[in-house]
Amino acid sequence: MKFASVRLITSRLDELVDFYEFVTGSTFERPNPVFAELVTSGGTLAIGGDATLPLFPGTGLAAASNTSAIVEFQVDDVDEERKRLGDRVQVLQEPVTLPWGNRAMM
Repeated sequence: MKFASVRLITSRLDELVDFYEFVTGSTFERPNPVFAELVTSGGTLAIGGDATLPLFPGTGLAAASNTSAIVEFQVDDVDEERKRLGDRVQVLQEPVTLPWGNRAMM
């Protein structure tokens, strides 16, 4: 088995794509107006507009309804990334060293 992707469903597709393009410094592929994806060697971050929900009938999926997912990106220097992001993103947790040794921010 190979990890393929994480997909987020949103009613604000363009805004979310713009956010992740800024954060990652990468450009998403846009095969159509309701779907975007950032393909990396480790997996894909896919973002679907809420117009894609009818493709998954009976699943109970709803746009922007999950508050327990964390999408992580590995960087060389978390503190430098924090400076680069500035106040253009909402930071939930300033850079901190976690008990297992990772330096992280949210």
